[in-house]
Amino acid sequence: MTAANQVTRMASVSIPVSDQDKALEFYTTVLGLSKSREYPMGGGARWIEVTTPGGGATIALTQANPDAPAPAETGIRLCVTDAEAFHEHLLRHGASADEVLRWPGVPPMFTFRDQDGNGLVIIQEA
Repeated sequence: MTAANQVTRMASVSIPVSDQDKALEFYTTVLGLSKSREYPMGGGARWIEVTTPGGGATIALTQANPDAPAPAETGIRLCVTDAEAFHEHLLRHGASADEVLRWPGVPPMFTFRDQDGNGLVIIQEA
């Protein structure tokens, strides 16, 4: 395979949100991500991306289509250094989070929902 006919990196994944300002607040203030891009798209919508302090792939907080089913099970997994502490942090900030799962040989993890009910996963880094 040559570079011309293969994927070279993952740029972003998108999450549909009903209110981009509220979503940006949640993802930056509660999750600790940073806004990396924001561009007007017309009709009042914006292209907003957030990322982890280390960079890499971004999450695009896209304006949800009113006719599309919501919320989404995103499949997005975010890493933290302490799953239990982050679980408590999310609950203190009013997020909906399932219990921390602990299985032998698997890092602690749990699912949670953002302000629109979109499902994400937190995994403790090994």
